[in-house]
Amino acid sequence: MLTPKEIIDALDKYIIGQDEAKRAVAIALRNRYRWGRLSDEMREEIAPKNIIMVGPTGVGKTEIARRLAKLVDAPFAKVEATKFTEVGYVGRDVDSMIRDLIEASINLCKKRREAAVKHVAEAAAEQRLCDLLMTPSNEQRTSKPMQNNPLQFLFDGAGVKPDTTEIAVSKSDEERAAENAKRSEILSKLRDGRLEDTLIEISVNQDMSSRDGGMLAIGIDFNLNEVLGDMLPKQKKLRKMSVKDARRIIIQEEMDKLIDMDEVIREAVEKAEQDGIIFIDEIDKIVGAREVGHGPDVSREGVQRDILPLVEGCTVSTKYGGVKTDHILFIAAGAFHVSKLSDMIPELQGRFPIIVELSALTAGDFKQILTKPKNSLTKQYAALLSVDNISLSFTDGALDAISEYALMMNETNENIGARRLHTIMEKLLEDISFNANGNHPQIEVVIDEKYVKEHIDSSALKVDLQKFII
Repeated sequence: MLTPKEIIDALDKYIIGQDEAKRAVAIALRNRYRWGRLSDEMREEIAPKNIIMVGPTGVGKTEIARRLAKLVDAPFAKVEATKFTEVGYVGRDVDSMIRDLIEASINLCKKRREAAVKHVAEAAAEQRLCDLLMTPSNEQRTSKPMQNNPLQFLFDGAGVKPDTTEIAVSKSDEERAAENAKRSEILSKLRDGRLEDTLIEISVNQDMSSRDGGMLAIGIDFNLNEVLGDMLPKQKKLRKMSVKDARRIIIQEEMDKLIDMDEVIREAVEKAEQDGIIFIDEIDKIVGAREVGHGPDVSREGVQRDILPLVEGCTVSTKYGGVKTDHILFIAAGAFHVSKLSDMIPELQGRFPIIVELSALTAGDFKQILTKPKNSLTKQYAALLSVDNISLSFTDGALDAISEYALMMNETNENIGARRLHTIMEKLLEDISFNANGNHPQIEVVIDEKYVKEHIDSSALKVDLQKFII
């Protein structure tokens, strides 16, 4: 487990500033590790200290959550508060965030098991591919189909299959030697990659998930396949595909055979309960000013009341059994432009004891965002244009000018934070991106301060006075 300093160092590679938020998140993650090393009696008494991050849009709230998901070795689910409605109304109920966390935990645990059995599965898949590539002759094997079982149509070959009587024909030593030689030749070609584009026909499971799309379209968060589970047989269908694509499917099938899913689910539920983290974004959108004489708002206060039991600690029913939320860490974030944090119902405020204020970005922050992160914007655009033989670079003066323009546009128009840099960069590089076609030798393009001032539309810096009209 990383130390708080190591967590902050990892976040610094992608997120500029917001040291207070990084510090709070790092401490919370480390406390999860400390909590896991305590006795069972003490662990029952210590509840996680949930965090709420407050700050304008585009300053890094969601990015912190996104990077945390890749950084921590724990089940992580990110949800949008605006997608939930109060129980009894059409829409997603808040319990679905726990179901999302369980699915993320199962995927995490299953990937670990798959990594442990991958070499065995690859060897088994290689033998199955070899069997598919070897076409048996009619003299070696004949098949006499018997009368089909009438239940075959219902189960489509899963569980109940038509009876067949296979008559194996004895092979001579020469035939067996020839077959073994052919098999060795095919295996050699498979391992050398010489059969990757060869077409073969395999039986694959038919995807049934799309059949529940109608229920989601009308706002019902319900999956028939999840409810019925393994009661319905899996539908099979024959598909022709290359050896390269078939290998991936067969390896997955072989890994599924080697993994005990009951054990994976048991481990995943326990891991979600003990180490799970849920990030609730846009929580300010379900917070509204409470007015005297008005009842609760279905899409606002009602959702807050539904979230409250999850944060306090309860048991949520899922298809994998009950999941306790007592020790799940909740991190919420919102801009709170229209509403205030104090407009949240007091009970929910009390369940987020750690409040972190994120500051607006300065011109210096914008300049660092352009250059410092591992995936900075200037590196992204340089990589894109390098495909068309354009070597793109920026002078220090150009970076200063872009940063100043971003700050001014946020001040004179709507403040959208670091997302303003995307608007400016697209406008700045529009001509270069349009004219670059790759049919020319390598061209070096240097963006300087003069170029920036010439290509940034001055009208974008004008103040919109209409918003000050009363």
